[in-house]
Amino acid sequence: MTSSSLVRTGAIAAPVLLFGYGALRLIDGLDGHHDKGAWMWNTGHVMFFAAMALLGAFAVAVRRLLPFRDFRNRLAANLAVIATLAGMVAFLWVIVGDLAPRFADAAPLPLPLQIVGQAALVLGLVTLLVQLVRAGRAPAWSPIAALFAFLMIPVNLDLIPVAAALLFVGLLPLAGARRGTPVRA
Repeated sequence: MTSSSLVRTGAIAAPVLLFGYGALRLIDGLDGHHDKGAWMWNTGHVMFFAAMALLGAFAVAVRRLLPFRDFRNRLAANLAVIATLAGMVAFLWVIVGDLAPRFADAAPLPLPLQIVGQAALVLGLVTLLVQLVRAGRAPAWSPIAALFAFLMIPVNLDLIPVAAALLFVGLLPLAGARRGTPVRA
């Protein structure tokens, strides 16, 4: 899969999977509690896992599409990818723990690492989107929409479908991304 096609796939599929997770989570909680192990819980978490993995792959692919004018831009992009991947690992660790309680008991990820990791994913992705804006390959509102999407989630987990829709809006202009081709707003 080329970088361009991975960016296109990630820009669409990650928010759609995140929306699916959020919707199943809402449906599962209609009775006042979330049933760990129930098919909606498990299916939703598998969708969440896939969405986070796609965001990691998306970050790597976006970095390959960036033009570099100087060392600082390249360094910022490399650090953004590292942060995104570290955050992705933190998310995946917690998701696997939700799906397999024995894993969570045997190898819990400390809360400070969960928080730092999740923040790193957001910071890394937003940094890459800002670099795309600076290169004229994404509209200025794209990183803003992505940032607000991720900021909604810790406010209330029931906002995940809304956050996913906002992330979709922020990443949609990248669905047509190609190396060296500007994205129209």
